[in-house]
Amino acid sequence: MTLAPVPIAAIRSGAFEGKPARVRGWVHRARSSGGIVFLVLRDATGLLQATVKKGAADDGSFAAAKDLQLEAAVDVEGVAHKDPRAPGGWELRTAALRVVGGSHEFPITEDQSVEFLLDKRHLWLRSRKLTNTFRVKAQMLKAFREWFDANAFYEVTPSVITTNACEGGSTLFEFDYFDQTAFLSQSSQMYLEALIFSLERVWCLAPSFRAEKSRTTKHLTEFWHLEAEEAHVDNEGNMRIQEELVAHVANAVGARCADELRELGRDPDDLLRIKPPFKRLHYDEAIDLLKKKGFPIEWGEDFGQPHERALVEGETQPIFVTHFPAEIKAFYMERDDSGEHALCADMIAPEGYGEIIGGSQRSLDVEAMRERLRKEGAPVEAYEWYFDLRRYGSVPHSGFGLGTERVLTWLCKNDHIRDATPFPRTINRAYP
Repeated sequence: MTLAPVPIAAIRSGAFEGKPARVRGWVHRARSSGGIVFLVLRDATGLLQATVKKGAADDGSFAAAKDLQLEAAVDVEGVAHKDPRAPGGWELRTAALRVVGGSHEFPITEDQSVEFLLDKRHLWLRSRKLTNTFRVKAQMLKAFREWFDANAFYEVTPSVITTNACEGGSTLFEFDYFDQTAFLSQSSQMYLEALIFSLERVWCLAPSFRAEKSRTTKHLTEFWHLEAEEAHVDNEGNMRIQEELVAHVANAVGARCADELRELGRDPDDLLRIKPPFKRLHYDEAIDLLKKKGFPIEWGEDFGQPHERALVEGETQPIFVTHFPAEIKAFYMERDDSGEHALCADMIAPEGYGEIIGGSQRSLDVEAMRERLRKEGAPVEAYEWYFDLRRYGSVPHSGFGLGTERVLTWLCKNDHIRDATPFPRTINRAYP
């Protein structure tokens, strides 16, 4: 084959109408009708029909096309033509076809169980749903970086091996680290706090691990955690950063991934309409609202999925719930003047997708944090390095953690978080 290969998207753009072109991809679907074989080919950029007609293609190519199995890798050369009957409206009328890698009978067929598809995840990644989801994810991550770069944040790389619990000791993955006890990180927050005293505004994207025994549509034991910390920023300023970031990302994904989103069932206009500021709802107001909606909830209780869904009923963009009771939040959160509420906020996505960001102003009171840790039975001495950050030129500061898989699940309108990561890790799955 003499032509340089081009992506399928280039043919679907019309750039090769009536011209010879060559594509490389995998057989997504195949059927034959007498002297013609219809192939739907797949590459990273989309789908394209290739027709292999006896007499138009050479004999070897026609014979090879008739024997192709799903997911065989092929190299095809032909002439591009517009055809409204073909997927995407274009077809490649094949002159030559070469089998690059043959395929056995593909084990995934229609109506397979969720567990079977998870067992075959390494193959199911080729599905249109997951391909589109991960194309959106790439643009989502790109948009996060764009916003941070445009707003004077430094990207940093904290460790995921730690001796501290950040979000509570009951959900730590513990392991032996050369005869020391160490943990897989639940959050990079504390390390980011250390970095604000030199770089002021920092962020990272790193894996976090939570040993939560939760069987819900929004929990993973390993997830990619986007976190930021900002010097000289209070809780309100922290919320402004979050809403501007999320709005930018939603708008960028809506503009750049319209085709993928539509295939996934999401109207891109839903995301293009998201604009700050987001609604703020004080925890006390949220409790009153939930009671009016018939929930048996009392002040001091945290929210579950049904509560979060009820709080965003009728909303078309995320909202903040602010000022949770300090006693149900982490030890490092600053309190308001009453001493009862934390200066914190959870961002809750619309349509029942739940919390996607948790953030707060950080406490500067070492003794109060020590007392809280003692009360929880935590080893206070392991946090001395963290308390040092308050002893040497501390400043008011805030930060937040965003679950990228949760955000992606909402953006794509997917029904389960497991489809927001290539190889989901849950309490009952570490294979493949």
